[in-house]
Amino acid sequence: MSAGRAGMGPLGRRLLLVFVLVAVSSVAVLTVAALIGVGQGVEAVQQSERTQRTEAAAAAAGTAYQAAGGWDGADLSGSSAIAQAAGARLFVFDASGSAVRVGSGMGQGAGGPGLGAQSSAQAGALNAVTAPVVVDGTTVGSVRLMFGTSSGTRARDVAWSWIAVAAAVALVVAVAASWWVTRWLTRPIDAMTTAARRFAAGDREARTGEAGPGELGELAHAFNGMADTVARSERDRRNLTADVAHELRTPLAVLQAGLEELRDGLVEPTSEGLAGLHDQSLRLGRIVQDLAELSAAEAPGATATRDDVDLAQVVADALASHDPQLRAAGLVIDRDLAGPALVRADSDRLHQAVGNLLANAARYCRPGDEVHVVVRSDDAEVVLVVADSGPGLAADELPHVFDRLWRGRGAEHVAGSGIGLAVVREIVVAHGGTIDAQESAGGGLTVTIRLPSAAASTPPAARGTGSDHAGGTPARRP
Repeated sequence: MSAGRAGMGPLGRRLLLVFVLVAVSSVAVLTVAALIGVGQGVEAVQQSERTQRTEAAAAAAGTAYQAAGGWDGADLSGSSAIAQAAGARLFVFDASGSAVRVGSGMGQGAGGPGLGAQSSAQAGALNAVTAPVVVDGTTVGSVRLMFGTSSGTRARDVAWSWIAVAAAVALVVAVAASWWVTRWLTRPIDAMTTAARRFAAGDREARTGEAGPGELGELAHAFNGMADTVARSERDRRNLTADVAHELRTPLAVLQAGLEELRDGLVEPTSEGLAGLHDQSLRLGRIVQDLAELSAAEAPGATATRDDVDLAQVVADALASHDPQLRAAGLVIDRDLAGPALVRADSDRLHQAVGNLLANAARYCRPGDEVHVVVRSDDAEVVLVVADSGPGLAADELPHVFDRLWRGRGAEHVAGSGIGLAVVREIVVAHGGTIDAQESAGGGLTVTIRLPSAAASTPPAARGTGSDHAGGTPARRP
């Protein structure tokens, strides 16, 4: 059972811990901020209400002062009623600051003796609000309301209780979301780990089905692509081993049988018999040489030496070197070499690739068939086309034309190992190009090679500093 099914692994637990810590920290910070904000808001509202009540009590005291012509005999019941409604105690002072009359807003009424110095001390507490008593533009005294703390405490308690509930709910939601996100992130990782272990244990069909989000999905697709490539490489290796064994079996069997007959004296050595054995040894040599060329073409750094090469000149040289073979096969060569067609390449490898294409045409075409060789170029790429009017291939055989040791169903009578075109593909791919094979319009096979032009593949800072010769062959300049 995988870690993703049995429980979270170390990475999942760490991610969950980090998410939970972040969630708890965020909720704590927001809760503290909310408590402070609510407390300050309640205080501001209370202070505003207290100021309004105190100013109203001062206005009522001013009216009483004006009606009585002084503080003596002033009816302060209005101010006392306002203080009582606000839940505060009323203190009235004259212009000199002496207590004129103190009433209670706590249900004790507005009457009562003045408090003197003791009343002034009590009135100076922090929860007291003072407002001047102004009559006809003159300040004749002041009114101070001493408020209790119960109303503010109750409001704050209600607000804080709701904040506590909201914080608890937010924390639960955050932890649940953290768990879900952690599982969402770690599940594809667990699936890839399980698939990788199965693949390493020999299960070449192991794949990860969990795509995952974003980069994790790309990693899963990359893993599946890598697994497909490895499985295909192993399958190709097995097929190559089987094909090489099949190709070597026939000449070896013929050589073994012929030599045993000669050794046992069953036949007399004749020139014809020895020539046949020699042909089989040559066939073995060709197969081994082709395999060596394929290995060299696939080796890393096989095209490390590169320079500006005129592909048209390389094709012209290859045509000249293979001219006897092409004339012996009875082929008609039509060339259209629009040079210079400069590419950044290894001229020897390109010469080998073009030679293999020409040799393939000479081997499989019939006498009288035509071979069209075209080289053209533009700013981005250089194109080489080798098209023949030979027998061609069936549509289902075209995808395999560049496979190793593949020769087609109708080529049993043609000598060859089936490696030449595979070498061509490796050389082209090593140079950053592409190669494809299609059926020609009039029958036969058309092989198209596209290589990046020298102008497109050379960095701007390096252009103009390359050698004027590639592999000893002068590169024609415009």
